[in-house]
Amino acid sequence: MSIQVSKPAPRFTMEAFHGDEFTSVSLDDYKGKWLVLFFYPLDFTFVCPTEIKALSQAYDEFKKRGADVVGCSVDSKHTHKAWANDGLGKIRFPLMSDLNHRVSRDYGVLDEDLGHSLRGTFIIDPDGIVRWQVVHDTDIGRNIDEVLRVLDALQAGGLCAVNWRPGETLLKG
Repeated sequence: MSIQVSKPAPRFTMEAFHGDEFTSVSLDDYKGKWLVLFFYPLDFTFVCPTEIKALSQAYDEFKKRGADVVGCSVDSKHTHKAWANDGLGKIRFPLMSDLNHRVSRDYGVLDEDLGHSLRGTFIIDPDGIVRWQVVHDTDIGRNIDEVLRVLDALQAGGLCAVNWRPGETLLKG
């Protein structure tokens, strides 16, 4: 399966850790909502907890925009729980387990040689269409403010110039 902006997001249903419990998470759970789906390499690493904590701290900003957040790595749900209990802390969104690498492969973020995901961020609209994707090297953390800015721009309903911010005029086409 190949992922492409403006096309339907690959469907998934996975086990996850959320709050203090194990659960199941599906793309269908977010029908009618905006979804920020992000992939990260592995639990118990260096850059990943900085991103996950920052996304959790910004969770209310995503919710204000009618968006939800879901994380995914190739670790098990049990590893996610152990990580949360060993310093990551309480995260406000689910961390999904892609042990068989199927979803990471479907979203084009799996580094087959290393056996884990690259850093990938996808914004999926309420109709299940991929509207934005960024995939990059594992050594660089993503910019949460930029994800929020892009979400705002997608929701603005028009043409947004470079460095556009909410409240600025949209371009006329």
